[in-house]
Amino acid sequence: MKQFRPYRFPPLQQYVHTHGANGQRVSGQGHMADAAQWQASVSEGFEQGQRDGYEIGLQRGQEDGFEAGRQQGVELGREEGRQETLVGFDHLARPVDGMLKSLKKLRADYRAAQRKEVVDLVAKVARNVIRAELALQPVQIMALVDETLASMPPTRDEIDVYLNPEEVKRIMEVDPKRAKRWNLIGDARLDLGECRIRAGDSEVDAGCHQRLAAVMEQVDNQLQAADGGDDAESEE
Repeated sequence: MKQFRPYRFPPLQQYVHTHGANGQRVSGQGHMADAAQWQASVSEGFEQGQRDGYEIGLQRGQEDGFEAGRQQGVELGREEGRQETLVGFDHLARPVDGMLKSLKKLRADYRAAQRKEVVDLVAKVARNVIRAELALQPVQIMALVDETLASMPPTRDEIDVYLNPEEVKRIMEVDPKRAKRWNLIGDARLDLGECRIRAGDSEVDAGCHQRLAAVMEQVDNQLQAADGGDDAESEE
């Protein structure tokens, strides 16, 4: 087994007395001067380190702050630019929106005019057909009278049927027996195919034109529904 020899530290006196420039030993005061100089150097180094650290920290802080400010400025500039672009687009789009609204209104007016022309044409054709049918078979107006009386409350009062004078004459000639069932009264204010029925205190319009108007209203509603569906498809 290896033997270890104890180490003996040199005496402290050798560190207290040092040699001077002439080879003589110097007292501990010289060493204290060196220590003071060393302490001053340490202090100066510490202060220099603080100054250098401050300068470096300041520089880095300025660089970091500049970069952060630059990024913030870029983001702010982008947002402002986007807002200005949106405002510009809005100003540019306003005339276009006005034109689109005008075109939609023009289209709606045009379709409404077309729809009215169709309804008027159908009504005109229907009136001509009714007039021709009544001219050939004037007693058909009496079927309307029967239908209207069936929907009215029963009455024991005399029933007055107002017709155009020409229709009264034709009915009397074609079917006098049927004409005697009611009191036929000629009214020049009524057009051919028009008929008013008075039974006691009740008076009802039983003419063809009133029924035709109801049919034409249904036709117009159907055309409007069709136009609405077309508009919805075109907008999609």
